Amino acid sequence: MQQDNAKRRPDLRNIAIIAHVDHGKTTLVDAMLKQTGAFHDKTGEEAICIMDSNDLEKERGITILSKNTSVRYKNNTIHIVDTPGHADFGSEVERVLRMVDGVLLLVDALDGPMPQTRFVLKKSLALGLRPIVVINKVDRLNCDPHAALDKVFALFMELGASDSQLDFPVVYAVGRDGWASADYHHPAKDLSYLFETIMKHVPGPLDLDDQPLRLLVTMLDYSSYTGRIGVGRIVQGKIASGQQVSMGQPGTEPKTRKVMQLMGYKGLERVVIKEARSGEIVAVAGLEGIEVGDTVSDPENPGVLPGLEIEQPTLSMEFYANDSPFSGREGKFVTATQLRDRLYKEQQINVGLKVEEIPGEGGFKVSGRGELHLSILIETMRREGFELCVSKMVVITHVENGVTVEPVEMLLLDSPAEFQGAVMNGLGARGAQLKNMTVGEDGRVRFEYVISSKALIGFKSEFMTFTKGSGLMHHSFHGFLPEGNFNRPKRNGVFIAKEAGKSAAYALNSLQDHGIMFVGAGEDIYLGQIVGEHCRANDLVTNPCKEKKQTNMRSSTSDMSIALTPHRQMSLEQAIEYVEEDEFVEVTPKSLRLRKKILDHSLRKRADRDSEVYED
Repeated sequence: MQQDNAKRRPDLRNIAIIAHVDHGKTTLVDAMLKQTGAFHDKTGEEAICIMDSNDLEKERGITILSKNTSVRYKNNTIHIVDTPGHADFGSEVERVLRMVDGVLLLVDALDGPMPQTRFVLKKSLALGLRPIVVINKVDRLNCDPHAALDKVFALFMELGASDSQLDFPVVYAVGRDGWASADYHHPAKDLSYLFETIMKHVPGPLDLDDQPLRLLVTMLDYSSYTGRIGVGRIVQGKIASGQQVSMGQPGTEPKTRKVMQLMGYKGLERVVIKEARSGEIVAVAGLEGIEVGDTVSDPENPGVLPGLEIEQPTLSMEFYANDSPFSGREGKFVTATQLRDRLYKEQQINVGLKVEEIPGEGGFKVSGRGELHLSILIETMRREGFELCVSKMVVITHVENGVTVEPVEMLLLDSPAEFQGAVMNGLGARGAQLKNMTVGEDGRVRFEYVISSKALIGFKSEFMTFTKGSGLMHHSFHGFLPEGNFNRPKRNGVFIAKEAGKSAAYALNSLQDHGIMFVGAGEDIYLGQIVGEHCRANDLVTNPCKEKKQTNMRSSTSDMSIALTPHRQMSLEQAIEYVEEDEFVEVTPKSLRLRKKILDHSLRKRADRDSEVYED
C-alpha cells in the first residue's frame, strides 16, 4: 500500500523526541515553541517546561503523558510529539512511534546514552524511523560531546541499525538557551539549524489523499462533553467533520459511527478543524466505544491496519474507600462509588491500566506497568480530593507452557566505586543476576543486572542508603522468566496504637528507645494506626497518647522538656513499599498514614487465630 517512491507531502513533518529522563527533552520543545511564535508568555516572565502540563510532571521533572504539538516553520508544519522517558510509561512511547516518520534522539553531552534511551531507540529503529541525533547541554562543565557521540554510534551498532540509520545527522544544542548548530565550538543564535535538519532528513508523510480513509488510533483522551476522543495519524485518505466512518480491529466486526468533532493541533492548542488530509495527526470525537489500536476507515471501503500490542501490567494493588475514623476530614470524595467512577474514567484513557472489582469487598484491583505508574495515579487522585486506602503491591504472574513465570526487569545502576561492594551484596541477597559491569574514567561503576520485579520492590531506598544519595538507578521491563524463590526479607514489627487521642511527648519518649517513630507529638491518632517501627520482629500494641501522671510532688528535673528524636516521614512510594499484607496506606489530600486492615486489636487477634487454624 505504501511505496517509498510514492509522492510525499513537502509541507508536513511528524517527529517524536525521545530521550532519557532529565536530558532536556521538554526544555528543547519549549524553546522550539517560543522561537516559532507558538507560545508567548503573557506575564513577561520566562516559563519553564510548558510541555510538562500537570503539576506532578513539573515537580518530578519527568514527562508522564505523551503531548502533541505543532509549530510552523517557513510555511511548513512540524508536528512534534514529546514522549515519556520512564519505562513505566513505555506503552505510551511505543504507540507514539507509530504516528511519526522520524525521531530526534536527544542525548546529554556529559552522560551519553542512558538505559531509557536504549529502550525507546530500540523500538524506533525496529519501526524503521529516521533518527537525528541531538547532543544537548554541550555547555555543561566537563562534558565531552565527541565521547557521547561515539557512545551513541556504538549503541546504534549494538541495536542492529540499518546503514541508512547509521548515517544519521548530528546537531549540537543547548535547549535551555535555545540554540543549535553543526559545531558546538560555534554557538548559533537560534534553533534554525535544527529546523532545517528536520526538514531535510525526516521524510514527509506519503500523499495518499485519493486512497480510502485509514486512521490508526494510538492514544485516547476523554471529554465530559463529547466522551472518548481517539487520537491518531491518518495513514491514507481524508476525514471530515460530520462524516460517517467505520471502526474496528483485526478480527472484530466493524461498527459505523459519525465524526462529531475533528480537531488538529496548533502550537499547544487543540483546534477544531473541518477536514484533515493523509499524514496529519488528529483527534476525533464522537466515536463511541473506540479503543487503542482501532482503525477508522471509509464505511464504503472498510479495512483494518495492523493492531497495536499493549504490554500487559506487571504489578497490582487493591484500592478501597477510606473507612478509618478520620474519613472525610480532608477529602471531598470518600465513597466507594466515587472511587469506582474515577478509576473507570482513568482506565478509559490510561491504556496500560487495568481495573477490576473485588467481589464482595467493595474494593478494586488496579494493575499497572510498574511502581511509578501506580503511585502517579494515587498521587493524582489525592490532589483531586480523594481519600482512599491502598494495599501492598503484588507482582502479577502467569502460566506459560505449564511453568509459572514472573516479570523481570533490566536494572542499570551507576555509583561511585567505593560503594561497589555494598551494592553488589544487596543485589546478591535479592537474587539478581549480574550481566555486565564497567568502570568509567570518572571513578564511577556501571552495573547491568536482570532482577525480578518482586525483588526490586523496596530496593531504591536501600540503594540510596548504600551510595549515600550519589547513585543513579534505572530499570525497564525485560520480559518474563520462570518464577524465582526470592522472598523479601521480613521487616521488623510495628507499634500499633491502642486507642484514639492526641500523641503525647511523654509516651513517645519511652517508645523511641525501642524503635523508630512515624508520628510526632500532638498529632491525632486512631485505634489501629501504625505509629512506629519496633526494634524486634513482633508487632507491639502501645499507647502513644499516654500523658504523664500529675502529682503534687516536685523535683528539680521533672519539669525539664522532653527532647524527641525527629520522626520518620515517608513519601507515598516509601509507604507503599513498607506495608505488609495485613496493612493499608491511608491516602488523603494532606496526610499519609499507615494502619492495620483490621483496626480493633481483639478482632485482629481472632482473625490471625482463624487464619492459622485454616492453614493447619
